[in-house]
Amino acid sequence: MSIQIIMPQLSPTMEEGKIAKWHVKEGDAVKSGDIIAEVETDKATMEVEAAEDGVIGKLLHAEGTEHVPVNHPIALLETEDDGASPFATRPAAAPQDEELRPHPEEGAPAPVSKGEAHDTAEQVLNQIAAQIRRNGGNGQAGRIFASPLARRLARELGLDLSSLDGSGPHGRIVKADIERAARHAMRPAEPAEAAQALPAAEEQPEPRRQDLARREASPGPRGLSDRQVLAFYQPGSYEIVPHDTMRKFIAERLTLSKQTIPHFYLAIDCQLDALMAARARLNAMAPQDGPRAFKLSVNDFIVKAMAMALQTVPAANATWTAQGILRHRASDIAVAVALEGGGLHTPVIRDAEIKSLSELSNEMRDLAARARSKRLAPHEYQGGSTTISNLGMYGIDRFDAVINPPQASILAVGRAEKRPVVKDDALKIATMMSVTLSVDHRVIDGALGAELLAAFKAYLEDPVTMLV
Repeated sequence: MSIQIIMPQLSPTMEEGKIAKWHVKEGDAVKSGDIIAEVETDKATMEVEAAEDGVIGKLLHAEGTEHVPVNHPIALLETEDDGASPFATRPAAAPQDEELRPHPEEGAPAPVSKGEAHDTAEQVLNQIAAQIRRNGGNGQAGRIFASPLARRLARELGLDLSSLDGSGPHGRIVKADIERAARHAMRPAEPAEAAQALPAAEEQPEPRRQDLARREASPGPRGLSDRQVLAFYQPGSYEIVPHDTMRKFIAERLTLSKQTIPHFYLAIDCQLDALMAARARLNAMAPQDGPRAFKLSVNDFIVKAMAMALQTVPAANATWTAQGILRHRASDIAVAVALEGGGLHTPVIRDAEIKSLSELSNEMRDLAARARSKRLAPHEYQGGSTTISNLGMYGIDRFDAVINPPQASILAVGRAEKRPVVKDDALKIATMMSVTLSVDHRVIDGALGAELLAAFKAYLEDPVTMLV
């Protein structure tokens, strides 16, 4: 039996992918768990595994093919196994057995027409099984059919299995269903959902209705077309380098950020002499090898200080949605990592407020190495309370960073340098560093942002307070 291997949606923002590499060719036998392809997403290169035993019948896209939409087939797998795969679907076919078609009055899915190619026999079976499960049929009311892996993932993510419909055999909940539910929980409110929070246009006062009509009638901001841009330059005076997937994604996300998030900026100078002394002492006593070895950087202290500051000022540890402000409990800190050849990744250190400096340092070193090779899993770079972008190692004194949606802030860090400062009415030399906090004004007001920066500065200038 042929089943389709589909382009997986590996992140909430992924709409298409690139077949970076095939590890198999037509006619190859594969077993469950074998790597069959590498897919380049908007953020990383991910491996696609075979979830069933079988033989590769056909590769539907050549290696290097771009713009393959998610959930579209990329290969056919010949198999006799009726098990379901998270990344595989049966070819569309209308069910022949009328017993598979429950009557509408029974509250089950409507019959499937032969013209509806997207409704497969397996989908109908899954819907029936889900309905039976909800109605407690077959004498097994309350029993939930789920794979062990799906149950473990659901526990880790805090998902209620009883609220999910399974896509596995006979309605069984599998890993793909858990991942889909997690992505849905992370996805920002859609425009239609946001519109429900606003009164209908006819319920608006007259000035409000006129304002809405004027905004709907006016075109949105548009950049120059390619033809207009090229008209400024002489033919032959340039070469066109095609955008890669990551560069297009960065362009879209940052344009969205500046168009939809009202940015404002707060800057402050931090004195690092105590931090530098503490760092030197800790690195001097650190084991040089073994599982407890570490080497602290200034950035490790910055990550820890921001994580602690978000716990001290919890109102700033938040994200905007149309339904309300999300108040995060943990300080999940994303750190911008520059990639060779351009682009950047933002791996996230989870629960940074409860981790030691050595733990943060080693975890960040591992994440950065895998980010540069584009080997991060989606859960390692999605979400986050805020982002730290440090250009100090490039000699930058101060800069303003663009917020990474859906976060509500980003901290831009400049270099640490010796500067003359006035302290106790005397001129002294101190190691100073400038930071600028970009914030979403919908979530963080000026006073709240200033409070967050003050807490960050206090932790950074007296690093011992981060250890208690």
